[in-house]
Parts: sequence; structure tokens; C-alpha cells
Amino acid sequence: MILVTGGARSGKSCHAERLIAQQCGQVLYIATAQVTDEEMAARIERHKQARPAHWRTWEGHQDLGAVIRQYRQPQEGVMLECITTWVANLLFDLSGGMPPDELDFTSLERLIHHQLDDLIDAGLMCPMPVYLVTNELGMGITPENRLARHFVDIAGRANQKLARAAQEVWLLVSGIGVKIK
Repeated sequence: MILVTGGARSGKSCHAERLIAQQCGQVLYIATAQVTDEEMAARIERHKQARPAHWRTWEGHQDLGAVIRQYRQPQEGVMLECITTWVANLLFDLSGGMPPDELDFTSLERLIHHQLDDLIDAGLMCPMPVYLVTNELGMGITPENRLARHFVDIAGRANQKLARAAQEVWLLVSGIGVKIK
């Protein structure tokens, strides 16, 4: 597994796409973003247009370990974009629409980490490269609302767990990739 992290618009996706294209002719691209408005639809479409046409795409955010094990074809590498969006989607699903003040974030994080552990297991068992793109959220200010603070905490701990499991970790700053592990 190779983790590619950095801030928003740092060049993470392009860097990961370049690296996996150098290693794999075929790629299963796991896209975790959901269309929530017109602006997000346009972002998703730009990402689709930028990818090679021969890459297969799977869109969703549930049971991604199973997706890697069952949907990936034998000679395909995997690129998952993005862990942070995946965590946000899981947090939203698992919260059941409850107000943030009523949420048990410890229990929610435990459920997210159950899926994270399965994703890590699938990624480590995959015979082809698995690239995971994520956002580094810990370099900014502490958010002022409870939900955002817990989201940053949960995503940060997920990123740490992924970085420990990954064979390589890349940090992107202003389009420049630095291998940090």
C-alpha cells in the first residue's frame, strides 16, 4: 500500500495517478465522492475526464476492503480517492442524521476503524499496488464546531493507521511530492 497525503489542491491525485500509471497498465479506481450539489458534480466530472479511459471505476464508500478483494481484476492496481471523503461519508451514514451534540463519536470511530482495518487487510493482501489518497487535515486551525473537530480527529487517526501500515507514504506540497516513508 502507498499512501499519498497533503493539503487541498496540493497535487495528491495527479501524483498518485502518475505513480500508479508507471507501475500498472490497468487500474481499478475507487471513487468515494458523492454528488451533493452542482459544484461537486463538476469536480467529480473533472476527475473522471482526467483519468485514462481504460481505467475501470467503482463508485461508493461501503465495504471497500471487499471491493478490492472481489471487484479488482487480476492485473489491476488500485487507486482509492479519497480516504478523507470516505471517512466523512461513513460518519454521515453511521450518525443516522442525529444532531452532532447527541453523537457518540467514540462508537462511531470504532465502526469506521472496523471498515478501515478491513481496507488495510485487503490492501496489504493485494498482489498489485494499492494507492490511497487522503487529505492532511492536521496542519490547519482547530475547527470551532464539535462535528468538525471530531471529524478532523477521526480522519487524522485513520491517516496515522494507514501510514503505519503503508510501505510508502508521500507528502505533496504545492505539486511537489516528497517520499516520507
